[in-house]
Amino acid sequence: ISNMSQLLSEELLDIQKMAREFAETKLRPISKEWDLIGDTPLDLYRKAAELGYTSLDIPESMGGAGLGALASSLMSEEFGKADAGFATTIQSSNLALIPVLLAGTQEQKKFASDIVVSGGLASFCLTEPNAGSDAGSIRTKAVKQNGEYIINGRKCFITNAPHSQFYVVFAKTDMDAGTRGISAFLVERDRSGLSIGKHEDKMGIRLSTTADVLLENVHVPEDHLLGKEGRGFHLAMQTLDRTRLECAAISTGIAQRALDLSIDYAKTRVTFGKPIAKLQAIQFMLADMEIRCQTARSLVYECARLVDSGTVNGKMNAIAKAYASEAAMQNALDAVQILSGYGYSREYEAEKLMRDAKIFMIFEGTNQIQRVVIAGHLLKD
Repeated sequence: ISNMSQLLSEELLDIQKMAREFAETKLRPISKEWDLIGDTPLDLYRKAAELGYTSLDIPESMGGAGLGALASSLMSEEFGKADAGFATTIQSSNLALIPVLLAGTQEQKKFASDIVVSGGLASFCLTEPNAGSDAGSIRTKAVKQNGEYIINGRKCFITNAPHSQFYVVFAKTDMDAGTRGISAFLVERDRSGLSIGKHEDKMGIRLSTTADVLLENVHVPEDHLLGKEGRGFHLAMQTLDRTRLECAAISTGIAQRALDLSIDYAKTRVTFGKPIAKLQAIQFMLADMEIRCQTARSLVYECARLVDSGTVNGKMNAIAKAYASEAAMQNALDAVQILSGYGYSREYEAEKLMRDAKIFMIFEGTNQIQRVVIAGHLLKD
């Protein structure tokens, strides 16, 4: 696929190859069926966990493989090619784990890591009905009382919510302090007062489940606070700076799959006596699709290498997320165009790629927010 494979170590090439094999032999065959069902194939998720795919980037001290961001990105791209929803499910459990690893106590880190490594799911609970891009407007409240916190509120569009074993919940401990009043809490699934709302019937990534998380007088001990009071917003932004890279990697997988389908179809579809691959109009579309794939992949590799060297570059990760998600969407649109009537049919995969691609321009910070982040870095004094 990529001229960049020569830049990968033998170990990374092996990880890429194994992930590709799992995606092609185990994930792709069930993707269409579960897309119609609109739920996560938990047995396959647990199988992926057994093989280490849910914990590639989790430190060895916490039971993970400790192989780093590039290894994880390679896996995410391969899984994204086969089914972006399944890839999102894995990525979202790690999204919930990262704030625990960044700010948690040893006990909190071990508790959360053990769940994710062993194939349990987790959720990152920031978004609310009236607070998406504007996280400072969340209304979920945590009141400290007698050595514990009592949490009340509603979170929406929470990935993995119906199946998660723990939730990282962002709530206001000071309702008047804006983003400085937000704190983060580790909340277990079986806490009294925590319930799951309506399962969202989504357009795409349907192997990833999404629902409301309702918190009604949920009591959590004081030691469930992640880090310090008032540092929750900072922790959420630190987390998203890292995890946007996984969104970019999955998006690259979608973009590549759209190109692969288009090439195969263009070579075999004959019109006016010759394959449409002979038409310059189609050739230019394919060339542009390849430019997007190679550029997105270059960004992902570069950002992952920075993370693995100890540098999380928020600007570059935002660029990678924005570019790769837009590349995925455009490549999916082009694949539907090239396959024409077949591209629009549920019988073929192109329409699913188009449905799956769109969300990557929206979640983990819309691409408009990515541009705010990028501009903010450019205009710093």
